[in-house]
Amino acid sequence: MSVNVVYTTSAIAVGGRDGNTGTTDGGFDVKLARPKELGGKGDGNNPEQLFASGYAACFLSSLQSLASGGEAKLPANAEVRATVGFGPRSEGGLGLEIALDITLPGVPRSEAEALIEKAHQICAYSNATRNNVAIRLGLIEA
Repeated sequence: MSVNVVYTTSAIAVGGRDGNTGTTDGGFDVKLARPKELGGKGDGNNPEQLFASGYAACFLSSLQSLASGGEAKLPANAEVRATVGFGPRSEGGLGLEIALDITLPGVPRSEAEALIEKAHQICAYSNATRNNVAIRLGLIEA
């Protein structure tokens, strides 16, 4: 499978989970810290938070793209909450579990479910994680 790359960005991390990361263009810079659950102080952000934020924004953008293409009407107050779980895998190593909870006020349930499934097929994060990470899609009634 090939990708016709139309945008590229780079980030550098220093110090791992207790360091700093940011984009090379200087547009984004964040202090990293281990969460308390992993033995840290929890006084900064962590990679799972960054991943959750990116996935939520990407998935919502996929919904917006479908709506702008005439697939459906998307309410202005649509929301995507991405919850990322992190921990040891039974097979060894570390892994993620992801839940995407989508709120589409005013969209009939059957239309919302179809739109969510279509967005899951086009979202870059969904495509990157498909068949590698357990992902639960949920529709939250507004």
